[in-house]
Amino acid sequence: MASFGCSPHIQRSYNLLLSSGRSAPHLLVFGWCSWIFFFVVLFSSLALSAASENIPTSPYPLKTAATINTSHRILIAVSISALLFTCLLIMAYFRCLKFKIRKKVSNEEDGECESPKTHVPYGSDSTKTPCSDDLSKNSVRRFGWEEIEKLTTNFSSSVIGQGGYSTVYLARFADSSLGALKIHSNSEWLSRVFKQELQVLMEVRHENIVKFIGYCDEREEGVLVFEYAPKGSLHDKLHNQSESEKLHLAWNRRMSIAFQLAQAIEYLHDSCNLQIIHGDIKASNVLLDDQLNCKLCDFGFAKMGFSSTVLPSSTNPVMGSPGYVDPHYMRTGIISKKNDVYSFGVLVLELITGIEAFCGERQRLLTSIAGPILMDATKVKEMVDSRLAGDFDAEEAIAMASIAALCLRDQPSLRPSMAEILRTMREKISSVSSNDRIWKEMNNA
Repeated sequence: MASFGCSPHIQRSYNLLLSSGRSAPHLLVFGWCSWIFFFVVLFSSLALSAASENIPTSPYPLKTAATINTSHRILIAVSISALLFTCLLIMAYFRCLKFKIRKKVSNEEDGECESPKTHVPYGSDSTKTPCSDDLSKNSVRRFGWEEIEKLTTNFSSSVIGQGGYSTVYLARFADSSLGALKIHSNSEWLSRVFKQELQVLMEVRHENIVKFIGYCDEREEGVLVFEYAPKGSLHDKLHNQSESEKLHLAWNRRMSIAFQLAQAIEYLHDSCNLQIIHGDIKASNVLLDDQLNCKLCDFGFAKMGFSSTVLPSSTNPVMGSPGYVDPHYMRTGIISKKNDVYSFGVLVLELITGIEAFCGERQRLLTSIAGPILMDATKVKEMVDSRLAGDFDAEEAIAMASIAALCLRDQPSLRPSMAEILRTMREKISSVSSNDRIWKEMNNA
């Protein structure tokens, strides 16, 4: 480079920048030197041309048209080459700059985690979670892809869940304990869903929310690892089992699940500094542990940091699932905590009646089937799940039907908050209030 006119200082700077890996500055130096190269060649050509006129090469020197044209072509070719080369360098510089800016913005918007391959304590500055008082005792692990393959025996283990956007595998840990491993499908939108769900899961800890163990972000397919819920989902327990198995979900247990779910939603809405809207409350997202306790899962539609907002329908898929979606949200696109309240009301009806939120046999929504009955308290007994064979508390059924009716009001402002629902359940549902009192005594002991 020095032979083309770059000074030793520029040469040293260029070598230093190359060794430091800073692409943008050394591109500028390289572009400057290319211009120097261009002018050196240009003036050298002109000098040689002038000199050739003064040095006689024959008694009768002649400048032919061919010689002039050749000189002009050389100058034009050198000029164009240097100009194009510099333009390419400038374009490369701005592309690198644009890529860095986009990457930085993407990381900030998606909440991309840059934690090492170690356990990340929840009490640390990088993953501080204001939603729980005891998160310092917990940690989330970042798994490597090889570990994920080992946990699933190279993805040959049982598939315990399948959705349109993800597959859930049974994971076996070294201590023989089990977990659930959720792998998102590979797409740009699902990559954002994975990062969004990961961000929410890093913020929550509640006994009625499925325990988050760790994640893997080494591949395009994001992986989330959870505790295993051996009793499956509430939807399976209510609708996809034999008649004898359905009887195991007694009335008291149904009321307990409803109360625990209300606690989990109230925690998301009111107990976190960053309010969280779940966005997809439904029976298949309520898992059950060994004792049939509620474990709310699937935060792919969750919205964090506000109590209400407008979701543009043109750029986002519809939030929620058929039969559970708030009609007001469908009409307006407004997302609020009252969307979750509406979905909770549908699920309460599902627990009371044993009918799916969207009844395939009747091709009708549960809300349209039970709606007229909710207007008359004397008819509530008629809609209680017949598989219970009358083994339920009539007053509790009326109280729960009343709660469902309030949750399903068309205007979100007229619906109760989850805190109000919990207070009503503690007052009206005796089995729930006694269990809640015992649980508080155990935690205070």
